[in-house]
Amino acid sequence: MNKHELFFVVGGTQFLGDLGGLDKVGTQKSIIDLDWPATRAGIGVGYRFRFHPMWATSTQLYAGMVNGDDANTDEIIRRSRNLSFRSPIIELSQRIECIILANERVGARYKISGLKGKRPKSDLLYLFTGISGFYFNPQTKIDGDWTNLRPLRTEGQGLPGGPSEYGKFNLAIPFGVGFKLGMGNFWRIGMEFSFNKTFTDYIDDVSTDYYSPDVLASQVGQEAVYAANPAIENHSWFTEGQQRGNPEDNDAYLFANIVLTRNITYPKRRGSRIKWKGRTKF
Repeated sequence: MNKHELFFVVGGTQFLGDLGGLDKVGTQKSIIDLDWPATRAGIGVGYRFRFHPMWATSTQLYAGMVNGDDANTDEIIRRSRNLSFRSPIIELSQRIECIILANERVGARYKISGLKGKRPKSDLLYLFTGISGFYFNPQTKIDGDWTNLRPLRTEGQGLPGGPSEYGKFNLAIPFGVGFKLGMGNFWRIGMEFSFNKTFTDYIDDVSTDYYSPDVLASQVGQEAVYAANPAIENHSWFTEGQQRGNPEDNDAYLFANIVLTRNITYPKRRGSRIKWKGRTKF
């Protein structure tokens, strides 16, 4: 009944990285380190193909914003570090879905007054994973203006003794769960929750150690010096060679979306009869 579907999603995003988070250090960018004030919005559209009663695949294009800010925590080291960022996430994903619970049946095609017929059912519970490619571009505010961080090489990326430069495109592995409730024969509404583990630690432009401010000033400029170390107190904690981020655990982001699905699988008509997947309906 629902072999081909279009779907539309809207919801919230969360970033799991080196910035913001709980009032403690060492949470390893896990879901216990959610930073609720940093929640941002996202929207998407996609196509779903159900090739088996228990299996489906979907292609989704999603656009959202992620955010992190040390000002959102009372943990003294993070707060004193005073780093912040935002970045768009534009993601194209290909997913495989395993349907673990389905309650589906075709209902009466027409509503006739006084005549009772079966109500349609189209309810699903499913798990999914896959592969995603995404674009990101971290920015921070300098003198009130949003400034791209990648050209500033804040950790000495591409400079003598610094790490390699990072690109604006990377990959992620999504892991998620979703449910959908039927609204007639053609529409479903539901929720999806997705944890997306990436292969980069630079969505927030923070990963390794503090770089030489003198080299940054001479090679890039004073904006780079400020963006690399805007510490507001305890400045001796944040000097060249000190830890700035944690390169041992890559960044991740979360999506929590409302999903509206439209069935575009049209039945085969034979005379006055309609045939849905081998079952005839008048």
